[in-house]
Amino acid sequence: MWNKKRLLFYLLMLAVVADTVAQEKKVPTTFCNPINISYRFRPDAPSRREAADPMVVLFQDNYFLFASKSGGYWMSNDLKDWKFITNQTLPWEDYAPTVVAIDNALYFLASGGKKIYKSTSPIGGKWEHYGEIDSSVIDPCLFLDDDQKLYLYYGCSNKTPTKVVELDKNNRFHFIGTPQPIIYPDRDNHGFEMGGDDNTKNTNPWIEGCWMTKYGGKYYLQYAAPGTQFKSYCDGVYVADKPYGPYTFQAFNPFSYKPQGFIASAGHSGTFQDKFGNYWHIVTMTISKKHMFERRLGLFPTTFDADGTMRTYTGFGDYPYLFPTKKEQKVESYFKGWMLLSYNKPVIVSSTLDTEKTKPIFAVNEEIRDWWSAKTGDKGEFITIDLESKPTINAIQINFADVETKTLGRPQVQRGYQYIIQSSEDNINWKTVIDKSNSNEDLPHPYFELGKPIKARYIKVLNVNTPDGKFAISGLRIFGKGVVKKPGALNEFELKRDENDGRVVKLSWKAIEGATGYNIRYGNTKDKLYHNYMVYDKSEVTIRSLNKGYGYWFTIDVFSENEITKSGLVKQIE
Repeated sequence: MWNKKRLLFYLLMLAVVADTVAQEKKVPTTFCNPINISYRFRPDAPSRREAADPMVVLFQDNYFLFASKSGGYWMSNDLKDWKFITNQTLPWEDYAPTVVAIDNALYFLASGGKKIYKSTSPIGGKWEHYGEIDSSVIDPCLFLDDDQKLYLYYGCSNKTPTKVVELDKNNRFHFIGTPQPIIYPDRDNHGFEMGGDDNTKNTNPWIEGCWMTKYGGKYYLQYAAPGTQFKSYCDGVYVADKPYGPYTFQAFNPFSYKPQGFIASAGHSGTFQDKFGNYWHIVTMTISKKHMFERRLGLFPTTFDADGTMRTYTGFGDYPYLFPTKKEQKVESYFKGWMLLSYNKPVIVSSTLDTEKTKPIFAVNEEIRDWWSAKTGDKGEFITIDLESKPTINAIQINFADVETKTLGRPQVQRGYQYIIQSSEDNINWKTVIDKSNSNEDLPHPYFELGKPIKARYIKVLNVNTPDGKFAISGLRIFGKGVVKKPGALNEFELKRDENDGRVVKLSWKAIEGATGYNIRYGNTKDKLYHNYMVYDKSEVTIRSLNKGYGYWFTIDVFSENEITKSGLVKQIE
């Protein structure tokens, strides 16, 4: 009998291990912003991670991702797994790199510099000094036109305009002619160019981070505003028939915009096409807590509608999205439909560093600028979420916070985050879902799509090793389908545009029972409600990012832990 019990125990343990391995080895079909890459610790104090001002280029059937101050770049063949590459040639301490593919080589230029670098083997990290432009520029964008003419767009200022100049690619990238101004800030008419998290600061906006995309024979000049440290950081776009313009402000603006949610902002970006021909916008997202340049990266699908309007889809933009596998006709189809199950749920923790500044609830309040921290980074610290029911769990995202870290610069050898994710129905008996107890990955935003969905009431993250500082989490986020009833539709709301400032509109409504939150969709015509503005636990909001001289249409969808209920009401303001 004793041998049978032992055999049964071993078989049970083998089944648990096999299930855990299966969960981890399944090829993911989804991702969740912020992108989970090895964000570098900055070499200066305070100790914090950063990556920003990104761009992606598809070259030699691989994607290459470049970002500011990252100490290198990343390579992937599928946008899923990113390999970090570095060398001693490129100027890693410069901001806003731009890369263009010409024939069989990549050419690199960084902000504030003049030197052009060339590589025919970026996978191997081999680069050489190729030439120099005539003067240093800030926030450059290299753009190769269909006729093989090369242009340089640049600018980063709250006073001076964005400029363009043609480059001689046959003569070491020297200027052809004189740089010409093309767009200027216009905060008096463009609400999204006003500073502040909610566009309330009456200061000159920083117009910067330009990018050029050509589509349908037209030139789409993208730019960022109002400042990288704000949740309102976004991208606007002007359109022209020629590289030098004249440029016309697109009616739908900003075209890349995510001012709310767990992690906000979608500015200073790069637009690229994947292997299937779909457009994507890789963006800067803000934390800006330890330092204004504490930032992360996000990825959103982008498209051009039948009228040539450029737009980036950010609806539920920090929930699971699908990776591209084919040519998609609708950008909305990338949203997987898995809903957030962990918002403001009860939390049990091993210890708390500061009961006011690092409350346990901060791990589930959908704000990356808050976090829970344990008293130590020792093995055994843990956090448990009580989901208060047994929903279907499809994915789990952990967002580690750098609390009391001392790291400056990227260490050559680093023991990564090590932890175990467990599930339970009673908070007593636990099953291992994900085992990262032996991991050496320096990945602060791990996201796990479960190979087989589970049903559980409790989810625990058990610390094995924290590479530096305390065991701290800004967001333990559980996604799937809840057991709540479908929320009712919101079929009445108040809508009023400010009589003295056409950039401002106020919306209010009665709360819907069972709602987790509300997603406001709006746009310049009834059939183009492209903007998404998400709120939790609110029944009114003031949006200050409208543009004067344009009418708008609004609707408000209700979402719960189970699904989204769309409204049948669309209201217009002149």
